Amino acid sequence: MVPCLARFRAGMGNFFAELKRRHVYRVGAAYAVVAWVLLQLFNNVAPILEAPPWVARVLLLILVLGFPIALLLAWTFEATLAGIKRETPAVAGASPSLRHARIDWVLAGALIVVIALVSYQQLAPLPGASVMQQQASVANGPTGTGGISVAVLPFVNLSDDRAQEFFSDGMTEEITSALAKIPNLKVVARTSAFEFKGQNRNIQAIGQALHATHVIEGSVRKEGDRVRITAQLIRADNGTHLWTESYNRQLTGVFATQEDIAQAIAIALKVPLGLQQGDTLVRNRATNLESYDDYLRARGLYRARNIAEAIKLLEPALSRDPNFAPAWALLARAYNLLPNYSTVLRIDSVEQARRSIQSSQTKAEMAAREAIRLDARGVDGYSALADMRTLRGNWQEAEDLYRQALSIDPTDPDTLARYIVYLIDVGRLKESLVVAQRLHILEPFVPIYTQNVGIAMQLNGQHEASIPVLESIPPETSPQRVAALARAYATGGRYAEAADAILTVTANRVTRPSVEEAARLMRTAPAQTSSPQTLPVLEGELGVVYPFVGALDRVMEFPERAAEINFMGQVAISPLWFPAHAPLRKTERFKTLVRKMGLVDHWRARGWPDLCRPMGADDFVCD
Repeated sequence: MVPCLARFRAGMGNFFAELKRRHVYRVGAAYAVVAWVLLQLFNNVAPILEAPPWVARVLLLILVLGFPIALLLAWTFEATLAGIKRETPAVAGASPSLRHARIDWVLAGALIVVIALVSYQQLAPLPGASVMQQQASVANGPTGTGGISVAVLPFVNLSDDRAQEFFSDGMTEEITSALAKIPNLKVVARTSAFEFKGQNRNIQAIGQALHATHVIEGSVRKEGDRVRITAQLIRADNGTHLWTESYNRQLTGVFATQEDIAQAIAIALKVPLGLQQGDTLVRNRATNLESYDDYLRARGLYRARNIAEAIKLLEPALSRDPNFAPAWALLARAYNLLPNYSTVLRIDSVEQARRSIQSSQTKAEMAAREAIRLDARGVDGYSALADMRTLRGNWQEAEDLYRQALSIDPTDPDTLARYIVYLIDVGRLKESLVVAQRLHILEPFVPIYTQNVGIAMQLNGQHEASIPVLESIPPETSPQRVAALARAYATGGRYAEAADAILTVTANRVTRPSVEEAARLMRTAPAQTSSPQTLPVLEGELGVVYPFVGALDRVMEFPERAAEINFMGQVAISPLWFPAHAPLRKTERFKTLVRKMGLVDHWRARGWPDLCRPMGADDFVCD
């Protein structure tokens, strides 16, 4: 037994020595290095050449098949100055030359470098990941690794009438909503996918940008009473088409078509539908096609924050089709936001503002309750009702409704965005930043969601880091975004840039004289006024200027007006929580305000915010 084992070991030793003498190791290492370099070159050149995905697969197959052939040739032949010749048996006592030893060391080093680079590529974060995305806990969110995540790209409008763009956009959102109802399917970038509308972008790049393993694209052609919808499912990493189908049907069958597309995609992805007997993914179906058209148009207007025009379409649509739950939910959301996108909150008299807000909130509550009555399993009705409760300062009921909505759909972007506002309102600032970062990963290209991230960062003391986040938002007229950017600039001593930012506000929610006065005052910073009360009234968010010119107490005016007109939105309450406003939180004026807003009762019932804690039986203190 022992002699046999000794002979086996000797034989294996001779075999490995022969592999080394015939340079098989060297050829294998050199082949691996060269193959890796070729693949890297191809990956960088392929997008420029617009090479189809099969070219990469063919190249990889050739390189894999070539590896054993290269090893066999290395064993059989030897390259010499006299040409290629067959290997000869080893000469006893021969040793490798110094030149060969050096080559071996070079190849070993190159192979180690290749292995290190491949490991880094597999383990490092995506090259486009932002600081916020790396901070957020992706594994706990809906874009965690190991699962299928789908993004629905905007369907192309192929109708002769370009005005039918709203219909193709609507089909995109409807199919997205249907897919989101499948329990184990992660639907990402529901709104951000529209960033790629009309772009001829590489599918792999889109998948990486949207954190999607699969993308869905298609087209819509609407002609008279017929509609043709084509959809295809594509793997984002290699562009492979997994499924495609065209549906040419009567317009009255558009809801059945949406259902068929969503179910076919789930089957192609091998994801269970999770439906009960007789249930469908598209539950709420309009009975009046004119009303459905108006609903789709209104949804586009709502996304663009043209709130008043959206309401003008929704109200007559619901009079024609009063049982269409999604339209009721959208109407509720629109009425909730209406004061924020008008002069009511910032300019109108207190009495006029109070009447307008009361009217909007009453209509919002009625619409939200009707949406819930018609569809108790729909997220939008509960979310809209939670919004209304937040604006009225019914904090505990609002929290319960948000949780109910998120239990139905934990990744609904509109609900998450409004929940962030709620968290800021009640002072749960750290949690607001976590949720805002999570939503930003889900929806990386929605300006209002990115704005929420920037504001949440500032509330947590990250003013400098918030600047690139806010600057990444396309220029717009939102006073909130402008105020946040101006605050960040001014906190860093960049007062002129802060003033220039303020001047970009052009919306009619604040008057032009107030904008210009705010910019003028910001340019005087850091000089401090000796008589803060003589400064002019700066409307709404323009009060961001007050702390930088020595009038910190004036910051309280906007939140106090909000409490007086009964509109407890983020734009009114968030000024209370910024780090630079800590002296305000130690005043009786602040305590009186938060008691009037109902926040203290809420804190005692549900837990104290990050910056406040109880003192004795009836008092509290805030940092």
